[in-house]
Amino acid sequence: MANVCDICAKGETSGFNVSHSHLKTKRTWKPNIQRVKAMVKGEVKKVNVCTRCLRSGKVQRAI
Repeated sequence: MANVCDICAKGETSGFNVSHSHLKTKRTWKPNIQRVKAMVKGEVKKVNVCTRCLRSGKVQRAI
């Protein structure tokens, strides 16, 4: 599954784990992407949506 939201384009970000001794190792943060049925331009489609968009009501879920 793609790690990008179809609504807000939120995707994977990268950064560092920083230890107590300040050693840095690369790591990634992935958004919580859900595959849901939603109304898109009047028809039902399956879209990848982050939970922030689902919770805020940016997506109208189809039944």
